[in-house]
Amino acid sequence: MARQVPIANTRNIGIIAHIDAGKTTTSERILFYTGVSQKIGEVHDGQAVMDWMAQEQERGITITSAATTCFWRKHRINLIDTPGHVDFTIEVERSLRVLDGVVAVFCAVGCVQPQSETVWRQADRYGVPRIAFINKMDRLGSDYGRCISEIRDKLSAVPCLLQLPVGKEDKFEGLIDLLEMRFLSYSRDPNDPTSFEEKPIPEDRLAEAQEARNALAETLADFDDGLIEDFLEGREIEAARLKASLRRGTLALKCVPVLLGSAFKNKGVQPLLDAVVDFLPSPTDIKPVAGIGPQGEIEERPASDGAPLAALAFKLMSDPYVGHLTFLRVYSGTLRSGDQVFNSCRESREKIGRLLKMHANKREEIKEAGAGDIVAAVGLRNSSTGDTLCDEAKPLVLEQMHIPEPVIHIALSPKSKDEADKLGQALGKLASEDPSFRVRTDRETGEIIISGMGELHLEIIADRLQREFKVGVNLGAPQVAYRETITRKVEVEYKHVRQTGGRGQYGHVWLRLEPQEPGSGLVYETAVVGGTVPKEYHNAVGEGALEACQKGGVRAGFPVTDMKVTLFDGSFHDVDSSEMAFHLAASMCLKEGLRKAGSIILEPIMDLEVVTPEDYVGEVIGDISTRRGKVNNLDTLGGSKVIGAEVPLGTMFGYSSELRNRTQGRATFSMQFGRYQPLPETVAAEVAAQREARKA
Repeated sequence: MARQVPIANTRNIGIIAHIDAGKTTTSERILFYTGVSQKIGEVHDGQAVMDWMAQEQERGITITSAATTCFWRKHRINLIDTPGHVDFTIEVERSLRVLDGVVAVFCAVGCVQPQSETVWRQADRYGVPRIAFINKMDRLGSDYGRCISEIRDKLSAVPCLLQLPVGKEDKFEGLIDLLEMRFLSYSRDPNDPTSFEEKPIPEDRLAEAQEARNALAETLADFDDGLIEDFLEGREIEAARLKASLRRGTLALKCVPVLLGSAFKNKGVQPLLDAVVDFLPSPTDIKPVAGIGPQGEIEERPASDGAPLAALAFKLMSDPYVGHLTFLRVYSGTLRSGDQVFNSCRESREKIGRLLKMHANKREEIKEAGAGDIVAAVGLRNSSTGDTLCDEAKPLVLEQMHIPEPVIHIALSPKSKDEADKLGQALGKLASEDPSFRVRTDRETGEIIISGMGELHLEIIADRLQREFKVGVNLGAPQVAYRETITRKVEVEYKHVRQTGGRGQYGHVWLRLEPQEPGSGLVYETAVVGGTVPKEYHNAVGEGALEACQKGGVRAGFPVTDMKVTLFDGSFHDVDSSEMAFHLAASMCLKEGLRKAGSIILEPIMDLEVVTPEDYVGEVIGDISTRRGKVNNLDTLGGSKVIGAEVPLGTMFGYSSELRNRTQGRATFSMQFGRYQPLPETVAAEVAAQREARKA
């Protein structure tokens, strides 16, 4: 089947931002202006096309990333609208893993907010080119200049302003396009959302516009040698050359084009679409995707329909009408309905039943997908998030995505014994869809423990169990995801010897345990000299030690992290040694080492930002202090104060209600995981005692 649109005219983009910056509103306008929707859906009415889940419509927030396809200037745009709430950061993570470019939306009042920084760093991790859209220019207190400064200072980016506003706040009526030197006026017919007209730049703004255009050219000349001479000699640089330079700089991650507008008031969205086409990459503009071949070599696959197949499964979803859906980004080759493909991560074959183009929760069946396409496949039984599907004759494994660790646990039980089996199946489906959601059974209490990124995350899980799977559940009190680590280096020996009458068990290891930098996780190495422990047992030692770390430390039974384990000596028996014996020896040795190494408890520390009227600053700061919090900064935002602080997660349950009560509902806050740090000893003793009580 011939391509409808050349691959060079394809744009795979996402919308990312802090919560309430206007991502979904911007997405809805994009769908309207590109002709996908005939009516603009509003978030506050629960009518947004991209917010299709019942929970999204009720809360007015995006929970799951939604994909759709639209067309603009003969280009196909595959668009993913992502959540802004930190509890659903996995949706942003896996979307950025497969996208070629993103639109970062900033509120003109709030500017660069905490989750703005988080999603920007996620885009940095995958090297995704960006353009910035400063939204809500019609709002009281809007300040695009401050936004640009914060993009430069907080995000370490090079912003290139492409427009100037005409009018301020509720008088915002249009934009001056600095590339084409024209005025885009949106004041002709306020009742017509498609209405705007091009006019000459007002005389009183002409000098300002020319100065801003020169500043844009100067910024581009810093990294584009082709512009330097013209700029230094004061020659006029035509729009086409500036656009070409901007595109090169954006693709090379050297600059970020910045546009202005008000999506809710239908101003500035068409130029944003033009910028997506002009400055963000096609699949052929980015480096060929690289993976690991069967011999461990690095292989690249070009974005071509004729190349061997390479596709990444980046999301799973249960659809009530077609069943299990696997979302795929096809990097190279062609995928057809009925094809048999090879899952190189699991070394198994899969059959593609049907291929679908998704428009939020609506489906359009297609026969094939080529390089650069984002589609959903029906019929894949054994593929999970992050798996690679490829040609069995040309296998490779693509780079995995980063999965954040949960920070909160809740005990969960079915409301009736009859629902226990249904609950297990439902939790299994939800865990397969969301890698940041974990389920386990506590081996000591027998309780089902669900883990996630925050209270809202687990609240939505419980709501979905009730609505989608018809399983009633009881939830326990939230529990913090504490960790344990060590404070000093130790060397410890353990010899596992067991005689049973026949072949016995013999495993003898010396392990060195060393504390590591916060956030480094667990590291296992071998430094055996002279073959005292044969190589065939080295992996068994590592597995035994790391498994013991996951089962829990000696202080309170929390998982162990930020530690290096080195096998450096030991001995073996020609007959009685086995992998199992060394696995057990390593596990027991590690436990003994933790006792000697000064095991401590770590707690998750959250980055908190509170926006409050000035009258309540003292109340808010005082409350943060009682929660063992530390205030780092106090800024002014319009008529409000912005308090930046670090607080332990364990003290923040119920904070939303408390903040409302203290500020008469006038303050707002956002919170995201920052790091782990040692728990104060007095609190650690209480936490350990509470955990022992739960076990009893």
